[in-house]
Parts: sequence; structure tokens; C-alpha cells
Amino acid sequence: MPAEPTRGAREIRRLRNALPFWISLLLLPVAWVAATVGGWAVLLLPLFGWGMVTVLDIAGGLDESNPDPQVGEGDLLWYRLITLIWFPVQFVTVFGCLWWATHGGMEGTLEKIGLFFGLGVISGAVGIVYAHELLHQRNRAERWLGDLLLAMVLYSHFRSEHLLVHHRYVATPRDPVSARYNEGFHRYYLRVLRSCPPSAWRAEAQMLARKGLGPWHWSNPFWKYAALQGAMLGLALAIGGWAGLGLFLVQASSAIWQLELTNYIEHYGLTRRHLGDGRYEHVLPRHSWNAAHKVSNWFLINLQRHSDHHYKPDRRFPLLQTYTADEAPQLPYGYPAMTTLAMIPPLWRRVMNPRVRAWRRQFYPDIEDWTPYNRGRLPKPRGAS
Repeated sequence: MPAEPTRGAREIRRLRNALPFWISLLLLPVAWVAATVGGWAVLLLPLFGWGMVTVLDIAGGLDESNPDPQVGEGDLLWYRLITLIWFPVQFVTVFGCLWWATHGGMEGTLEKIGLFFGLGVISGAVGIVYAHELLHQRNRAERWLGDLLLAMVLYSHFRSEHLLVHHRYVATPRDPVSARYNEGFHRYYLRVLRSCPPSAWRAEAQMLARKGLGPWHWSNPFWKYAALQGAMLGLALAIGGWAGLGLFLVQASSAIWQLELTNYIEHYGLTRRHLGDGRYEHVLPRHSWNAAHKVSNWFLINLQRHSDHHYKPDRRFPLLQTYTADEAPQLPYGYPAMTTLAMIPPLWRRVMNPRVRAWRRQFYPDIEDWTPYNRGRLPKPRGAS
């Protein structure tokens, strides 16, 4: 179990303790500087999102304290607010930049592409992370905001895949986004793009079948996904014509790429023990990589406390717990630095493969042959479609 809580409701509810999680707002002036200055300035967004956060991580150190998980929702207003306002903030930024870039504000095609690649840092590294938080809540308005954020990056099926497949089957062969040992990111990325949409569709069809309904029933959320994504594409086309549509696709592709980089590192090489006949052990803290780096946890609203998220998926991000190395594996750097490493597979393997092997010796010393786990050749879990 996590360490004893050290922060109670009185301390948590203070605005000053919530404000660090609003660090993502610093990306907005950076985006407009990039759009108005152009040239080299279009590199500012990725440099801030990956480089500056990593530098601040080094300076800020680790935060291994835990809040009281019983704190009520009424004490979390200042934390929740950043996720609630993010959709309109992102919407205005992306479509405002789209109008600017296609109505004479920017000249060069490469500059425009560079800007919208950088805007993917806003919609991917921040927007999808906030959508992830919102989709796990029971409040219908929050789930709608999550759906809108995902529609802006044309990745709406992530909701179905994440809630119905990933959380249920993580670290088993049924979960496409559980990266296998020695699987390079680029190979993983192509596999995920190919596997996740049909996987999400099968999961929703299976849910409908349990109700006696067919996969094309109006209640299948894929109808909503198509409508919302179509609206976003139509708006991009209306604002900027075919050039605007192309730039919007650059933004969405950049965001998806960053999401899957994060998915890749969260469970790389970690597997649940196969108990035979398609049965697997329960998900435990040991099945997610964690990072206690303070600043990147502010930036990613505690996504790096990933073991606790899998333990309590609907737990609000300010209350997520951290774990010790005896309970859950720890990354050497925060997610922004690790995603940079993941793009260079030989360097990634040099850093991470020894850690995976150490994890296996620590938690599963009795397993001698890891080949079926490495290659995803074990049976799918019972009941998996």
C-alpha cells in the first residue's frame, strides 16, 4: 500500500497548492508567440513541453508525499477547474491559430506545419491527458468535455478502448497499448494505430450484445464519435479551406503521436502472470511504471502516479497516491524525458531493458521462460473479444 497520507483536506483545498497544476496555461502565450513571430519560434512549444519541463524536473526534484484519499470533491474545486476550462481554451487556441495561419498571418508552409505540430503539444500532452481525467468521472458534463477534447484530435475511439479494454486487460495480450519487452516505439505505434480502432469497436459491440442490441444501434458511442470528429473537420475546412484542413490534421497527428508515446512508456515490458486457461492475476501496482518527478506531475496532472490510477480509475488526480520501489517500478526520469528516449529505440532499450529484467527478478523470480510474454503469444483473457 502507499505510504501514510501526509496532506489533509485543509491543506489540499488551498488555491496555492492547486496552482502548480495550472502550469499548462503557460503554453498559451508560447503558442501565440510562435504564431505571430514565426520562423524559429515555432519550435518553442515542443521545446517547452519536452525540454523545459525536463529541466524543471531536475531542479524541482521528487514529490513522494501522499494526500488523504478520503478528501471530498468539494475540497478539489481549484484542481478540477483547470480540466473544466481546458476545452474552450484549447478550442480558441487551435482554431484561432488556424485562422491566423490561413488568412495571411504566416507566410511559409514549413512555418505553418511547424506551428501546428507544436500545437499538438497542447492538444496531445495536455488536452488528451485532461480528457483522460474527465472521461473517468461519473459526471456527464465532464465526460462530454472529454469527448470534445478527443474529437479535436480525431481520436474519439480512445474513450472506448481505454475504459473497456485497457483498464480491464492491461498487461495482457488483449491490451494493444501494453508495449511488449524489446518492442521499439515505431513498431509499437504502427501496431496500435492498426489495432486500437477495431479493438474499441469490438468492445462496444460486446457491450451492446449483452443488452440484446446490435453493433449499429444508435446507442453505440461510435455514432457520437463520428459526428463530433466530423464537426471538427468541417470547422477546420470552413475556417481555412483545404490548407486549414491539412494543418488541423497535422495538429491531430502530432497529438496522437504524443499520446501513444505516453502509452508506450506507461507499461513497457510489464506483464501480469498467466495462471493458465486464460486466467491472469489481478492488476497490481507493479504493472505500471511510475515517476515521482514533481514538475512533470504538475504538467501531466499526476498521470505519472499511474499505478494508483489503475487501482482507483475514478480517483481525482489530486488524490492519486505514489508508491515505493518495493511496490511499483520507478522510471529514472519523468514522462517528457522518457518519451524523448522512446523515439530512439537503441537508447531506450539500453535504459529500460535492464530495468524490466530487474523487475522480473524482483516480482517473478520463478518464471524462467519469458518468451511467450515477450511475443504476446499467451492466451487472451477469458471473456475477451
